[in-house]
Amino acid sequence: MKFVDEASIDVAAGNGGNGSASFRREKYIPFGGPDGGDGGRGGSVFLEGDSGLNTLVDFRHLRTFRAPNGKGGSGRNMTGKSGEDIVIRVPLGTIVRDTETGERIGDVTAPGQRLLVARGGKGGLGNVHFKSSTNRAPRQTVPGERGESRSLNLELKVLADVGLLGFPNAGKSTLITCVSAARPKVADYPFTTLYPNLGVVRIDVERSFVIADIPGLIEGAAEGTGLGVQFLKHLQRTRLLLHLVDLAPVALDVDPVAQVRQLEAEMRKFDPGLLDKPRWLVFTKADLLPADEAQSRAAEAVAELGWDAPWMLVSAVSHQGTDDLMQRVSDELQRIDEERAQAGALAAMTSDPPPESAS
Repeated sequence: MKFVDEASIDVAAGNGGNGSASFRREKYIPFGGPDGGDGGRGGSVFLEGDSGLNTLVDFRHLRTFRAPNGKGGSGRNMTGKSGEDIVIRVPLGTIVRDTETGERIGDVTAPGQRLLVARGGKGGLGNVHFKSSTNRAPRQTVPGERGESRSLNLELKVLADVGLLGFPNAGKSTLITCVSAARPKVADYPFTTLYPNLGVVRIDVERSFVIADIPGLIEGAAEGTGLGVQFLKHLQRTRLLLHLVDLAPVALDVDPVAQVRQLEAEMRKFDPGLLDKPRWLVFTKADLLPADEAQSRAAEAVAELGWDAPWMLVSAVSHQGTDDLMQRVSDELQRIDEERAQAGALAAMTSDPPPESAS
């Protein structure tokens, strides 16, 4: 299925039902009085996270969603039926903005999480609310409120623990095929990957993580060259980046060090925060060179870059080093989680206690 990461939809909540102007008319009760009920509430529109979805393609053709109106009130103090809420399922990682104002309404990141995007109108009041000692037969009612309506822009940023980045033909798709059940298209020409692919890497029964294969980037990506900024944003939610570098490029004049620095420049232009994420160098296609030469080339590049983060040498075709790489990635993700948990606990302990209410 083609990956679609942006969509526009229109949502409209239901209007509230009108209040009723009714009077009791019962035998042997000459002065019955008002008994008009309130109108029902209009239906609201929610977005709900669904882990079974990974694209916004469903909104290419179905773009308008309208919740039903509430029913009007009736006699005998009967409240009108409320309109049913409608729930629109979206993939996890969907960011919702108001198209007209650009306001960020919310972010759907968890399965079952609901985000209210259009609130239904309240039901109007029936004439029973306006009865008084001086107004025994009120005919006054309140109409139901109009429901909210708005145009929304949905933007999907894939939720993955690990992101693979690199220039075209760096071996990203081959690696994700090797370590997970994902089967992206693999070929020996640039831009084989046209949209992100997600794969689940399972270390053991209790440990697994999601890895994302991001389409290859080239110089000028931050300005939209090639596949450009369209997919750079998907790296923002990852916890660890694996920067893949082709150790044996077809073009002999390609310098791995220059490619690393070039891609770092594109990341800096798009979002400097990407460079603050943990990032490891992974030299690929080691099987195409003698072991000693592959090791020396990788070591030279690391030394020239002044690289102080972890780096590895792998071959996805021969599975050389891939199991060890995934094990180390899993350990690193666990360490990151533990650090975040400790930081959260420390912040909770050091935060000021809420002020005591006056007795």
